[in-house]
Amino acid sequence: MSRKFLSGNEAFAEGIRLARPQVISAYPITPQTIVVERLSEMVEDGSLKAEYVHVESEHSALSCAIGASAAGARAFTATSSQGLLYMAECLYYAAGGRFPIVMMNADRSTALPWNIYGDQRDSLSQLDSGWIQAYAENAQEALDLALMSYRIAEDSRVQTPYMANLDGFVLTHTYETVDIPTHDQADRFLPPYETDNRIDLQNPKNMAFSAGPDTNYIFKYKAHKGILAAADVIKETEKEFESIFGRHYTGLTENYLTDDADYIIVTLGSIAGLCRETADKLRDKGIKAGVVRIRYMRPFPNDEISSVLKNVRAYAVLEKDISFGNEGTVFTNVNSALKKAGIEVKGYNYIGGLGGRNISAEDIEEIYTDIANGTDAVNFIGIGGEDNGK
Repeated sequence: MSRKFLSGNEAFAEGIRLARPQVISAYPITPQTIVVERLSEMVEDGSLKAEYVHVESEHSALSCAIGASAAGARAFTATSSQGLLYMAECLYYAAGGRFPIVMMNADRSTALPWNIYGDQRDSLSQLDSGWIQAYAENAQEALDLALMSYRIAEDSRVQTPYMANLDGFVLTHTYETVDIPTHDQADRFLPPYETDNRIDLQNPKNMAFSAGPDTNYIFKYKAHKGILAAADVIKETEKEFESIFGRHYTGLTENYLTDDADYIIVTLGSIAGLCRETADKLRDKGIKAGVVRIRYMRPFPNDEISSVLKNVRAYAVLEKDISFGNEGTVFTNVNSALKKAGIEVKGYNYIGGLGGRNISAEDIEEIYTDIANGTDAVNFIGIGGEDNGK
């Protein structure tokens, strides 16, 4: 194992190199571009043996990956923002075909107004497309997710495409020291891809077909069961990952100071670190603050969320997303988990970071103060007065 000073994009590219994809379909878009640039360099210098296909659009990038996966190859692509929305049609084809493609999405604001900076409205808009969705906090986790994603997606119980999300610029372009496994370690962890869900001239089969009302729902039910099965496969994969690489992960969520917490912020992505620092500061003042970081939005951690929030006085969901005319999508999912479990806890929704706007430690401390005192149900950070939540 070696150590390098890498950006989140570069760390993810290193993880993909270790996973040995056979086909990479690339179309650059800010702030994802560095990932496919580094992979092209790896293919060029021979450190990664893969077919590198520079396509003409994001729609073509995922279409190419679908074709490669249908032929039985391990495939990778990457995108961001409007690029993800442009390939949205193909997301459903990949999921419906049960093709375990891995795609990195650099979370970025969507138009209009045009903006290249990071929020999470692009990926969260696609929660219903049938993909596993993970959210990295730092560069090390980005590399590790790149390697774990194939083992999870390709498991016969899952057979589902996997979207790994990195916060645009805040994570994709920020440099950290990262541990890089050796190829021998990676090969022990991730065997070559083998599947029966592929084109086979010796054993012909029908793939990507139409299905009428009498059978269509069966395929959708199986796809749903595949994502649900991923919850256990993620835990198994992380346990094996720790035995080989020594790094520990905690499944669908990660909890911090939650055992005795009165007030908890639920969030996802890179902002979780600042939330934990703020919780430490408030603990020093005698306020029992905690943090839940959602690592996977699909499959959604219903049981984990309800278990950790059932005894708090109040919680807030802090997210970089808004479902216009209602509330944040993450808040909707968290609130649903509690309602299904029969838990009545007061919850508040904070929308921040849209278009890359900074969320400060003072903002987070104010959230804890607000939910302790009671506030409006939906709050936009940085917009005060009567307009907030209206």
